[in-house]
Amino acid sequence: MSDPLRPSAADACAEWSRRVRADRQQVDRFREEPERPDFYAPVAAAFKADPRRQDDPVLDALRGLVEPGETWLDIGAGGGRFALPIALLAKEVVAVDASEAMLGILHEAMAEYGVPNVRTIRSRWPMEDAPQADAALIANVGNDIEQIGPFLDAMEASARRLCVMINLARPPASYAWPLWPLIHGEEREPLPSVPEFLSLLLARGKLFEVRLFPRRPMSFENPEDALPFLRQQLWIREGGEKDLRLRKLLAETVRRGDDGRFTMSWGQPIPIALVTWRPG
Repeated sequence: MSDPLRPSAADACAEWSRRVRADRQQVDRFREEPERPDFYAPVAAAFKADPRRQDDPVLDALRGLVEPGETWLDIGAGGGRFALPIALLAKEVVAVDASEAMLGILHEAMAEYGVPNVRTIRSRWPMEDAPQADAALIANVGNDIEQIGPFLDAMEASARRLCVMINLARPPASYAWPLWPLIHGEEREPLPSVPEFLSLLLARGKLFEVRLFPRRPMSFENPEDALPFLRQQLWIREGGEKDLRLRKLLAETVRRGDDGRFTMSWGQPIPIALVTWRPG
């Protein structure tokens, strides 16, 4: 085994894969609903955002990375939350996503906000005949990718100048982690996130720059508004025995903030990281 403080690329990728498998196997043991063909279909509409918004410091930093005349590749582009703002500054954005529902929202946003220079490809990554671009972006993507080595190899092979990763320092699902022992009787298997990603980049011989941005804890207008998210993260069905337990726990664990919105009692801000590195 390699030095734990200086893992080899192979060992870092193997540990990443082990954590992703452990997460998936745990979900398979406890899921109460069959796997949906398009996991994001029920929530895709929430991923639409105004590409000209000025209240997003992460986006402001990302805008500063775009050079005029460039082509960008957005892997796992979703509803275009970052693809469309980049397209307003770049020559073209190629948006790759496997979710038909997400790409549908992206097309809606293109029409609604007048952003024509985004080309969409419905595909998983890595993909055959992958497009080439000056820069490649993954945003909130990668935590559950078991074969992370080939994924990053393909990303770096498609980027001429720059690779960019945007992600929460802990997975969004971490808001539901404290509920797992209470609902399922065991601790949640955590997916890798930003700390593990940085370790992986170093193991792959990449030097990087990282910036952290504050983010408020996830909050809801009413306690009941948290239920769809928590059900999704706990993999339970509405109306079931565990859902009834969740409703009772929710009443005991939410708190109201000074702004009138509700958060989980353990909810703490999770910073967002913007990481850049050279593909070569």
